[in-house]
Amino acid sequence: MSTATPPTPPERLVVAGIGADGWPGLAAATQEALLKADVVFGGERQLALLPAEVTAEQVAWPSPLLRALPLLLVKTRGANKVVLASGDPTFFGIATTIARVAPGFDLQVMPHPSSVSLACARLGWAQQDTEVISLVGRPAAILSPSMSPGRRLLVLVPSTTSTTSTPSTTSAPDEDTPALVARMLRERGFGPSELTALSNLGASDESRTSATADEWPEKGLPNKTLTVLAIACHPGTAPQRLSRVPGLPDEAYENDGQLTKRHVRAVTLSALAPEPGELLWDVGGGAGSIGIEWLRTHPSCQAVSIERDPERAQRITRNAELPGVPHLDVRVGEAPAELEALPSPDAIFIGGGLTAPGLLDLCWANLKPGGRIVANATTLESETRLVQARNDHDGTLTRIEISKAAPIGRFTGWRPAMPVTQWVAWKPA
Repeated sequence: MSTATPPTPPERLVVAGIGADGWPGLAAATQEALLKADVVFGGERQLALLPAEVTAEQVAWPSPLLRALPLLLVKTRGANKVVLASGDPTFFGIATTIARVAPGFDLQVMPHPSSVSLACARLGWAQQDTEVISLVGRPAAILSPSMSPGRRLLVLVPSTTSTTSTPSTTSAPDEDTPALVARMLRERGFGPSELTALSNLGASDESRTSATADEWPEKGLPNKTLTVLAIACHPGTAPQRLSRVPGLPDEAYENDGQLTKRHVRAVTLSALAPEPGELLWDVGGGAGSIGIEWLRTHPSCQAVSIERDPERAQRITRNAELPGVPHLDVRVGEAPAELEALPSPDAIFIGGGLTAPGLLDLCWANLKPGGRIVANATTLESETRLVQARNDHDGTLTRIEISKAAPIGRFTGWRPAMPVTQWVAWKPA
């Protein structure tokens, strides 16, 4: 009688955090793991912090890292391996990257105080009330939604050397990120905001530079060390206030008239009901307002805006910058053809092209179970399609009519906007 071979247990991989204070700042257990290691991986700066007593082979991360990481770890199978990371390896760190691109290891994470916890300790800020935003490999425009009076932000800044906790292959290092952030604050009316650049936290050469955004120099603070930029947001006399609540002012969007107006937009986003991590198809992007405000509800939301007119598509890309969602995926093409290669969405908005043959059927077929579809119509022909869609898939039809007060001679009266018929349906789970 044969017996089954027991499965091979996963190989252990230690991921150890290290601070700017180097070896003396490590816990005894972390020091012991490094002393027993056969191979130590890490950035050049982290490896340089190890003393001579650590006799393991030292392997600096190559570039690009993501492609080489699984191969490097597999090539050293059987060796006692330790990966060095800055601070807490699970906070914007390489431990999560390894779990994603090289699964199968039994990860043992040995955290060190993160730059965020050290920064809050220096400033006396409550960590749970402070928003953390990483600009490592990300555009600075993503800060815009967080610029609100009274908010405290900690910005993880890219450096000119390989000092980031997660090596980036998507952007070049930037010496002037603090200056760029200060300029953005000024442009949005938050010039009085207090900025503090905390560099080399925990090291003997730790430094601190403070000024308001109005006073911050355009040059002169090259980021050659690990830097965290703290921002205490204070508005000036005329700040640009862009709330995360759907229904931004129409003036926030450059447009040629193809714009879902503010009040209808707020009702439409409410019907779309975005949740964190969900994907939206915005069909017939126009000015891009629906996709943009969908993305603003949560940083993990995703959206694809499909627009057939190249000029409008470029305008959508520009419109996404100021509200802080430059990652909006803008596609130039005709629906429904442009939709066929896209991943299935959690929600679909159709603001144009309703009369295109097969569009509604294709959208419904690709919508994930439990997803929702919202379509707005202003013409009788499009409205007829929505009536048929409700007959086919159920849902609700709503007539949205908005009137605004406007001058009539010496008096004031109501001026109605073109009514909008809206169909909303949820696909059975």
